[in-house]
Amino acid sequence: MPELPEVETITRSLRPALVGRTILAGQLLWKRSLAAPSAGKFQAGIAGQTVQEVTRRAKFIHLRLSASSLIVHLRMSGDLALVPGKPVPGKHDRLLLFLSGDSTLVFSDARKFGRIWLLSDPQELFARLGPEPLADDFTPDRLYRSLQARRRQLKPLLLDQGFLAGLGNIYTDEALHTAGLHPLTSSDAVSPEQAGALWAAIRAVLAEGIRRNGASIDWVYRGGDFQNHFRVYGRTGEPCPECGTAIERLVIGQRGTHVCPQCQPLKEKIR
Repeated sequence: MPELPEVETITRSLRPALVGRTILAGQLLWKRSLAAPSAGKFQAGIAGQTVQEVTRRAKFIHLRLSASSLIVHLRMSGDLALVPGKPVPGKHDRLLLFLSGDSTLVFSDARKFGRIWLLSDPQELFARLGPEPLADDFTPDRLYRSLQARRRQLKPLLLDQGFLAGLGNIYTDEALHTAGLHPLTSSDAVSPEQAGALWAAIRAVLAEGIRRNGASIDWVYRGGDFQNHFRVYGRTGEPCPECGTAIERLVIGQRGTHVCPQCQPLKEKIR
């Protein structure tokens, strides 16, 4: 599933090409891709609106339109791409938006898990999300206080979009290794110093992922190469880049998890 860096990469690629374009009409090819409103209201409501801004919130792509907001979550295999002219719909295309300037915004989704919303207020969807990990108001102290307020294993907690928005399996494993924290560590056992290290690690791996245009695995290729620089994710049995110990794979919360047992020891609760 695309995570924050991959979604940010797509958002940045679309922004200069979409802002200022008017949506002439929409062709919904798979009604279940539409989460809200109804297909009829969507078709009527989308036509004639102009794209004013293209941003990202967590793993959502947000197109702020002249009268509402078009929001897309790519889920497992979704993709948004701008193509010239009016293309013949492909096998996995779910929505075509015909734009001024003779181009089409195509939402394709092989596994059909992606979702689209047309909302008057995006906060209907975004209100449940946690803070943005790269935002100025996400501080080491805020992370520490949030960790202390819960008693959950670090890996599942960091994947919880209501706790922190945008992290997925890849970047959580990478951040925990960078911070030297075991994914099974209880959140309320994390010291202020460890929280600071985790905060710095989260921001560092996300920034590096964005710099490299994301990781090009298990999603539509965008030319990213962060997969060539993983520290632990997907490297079971390979040597840790820090100490040389073989990377181990665990299953935590039904998610494959990669750790270095030497660099990320599971310790007793520290106070």
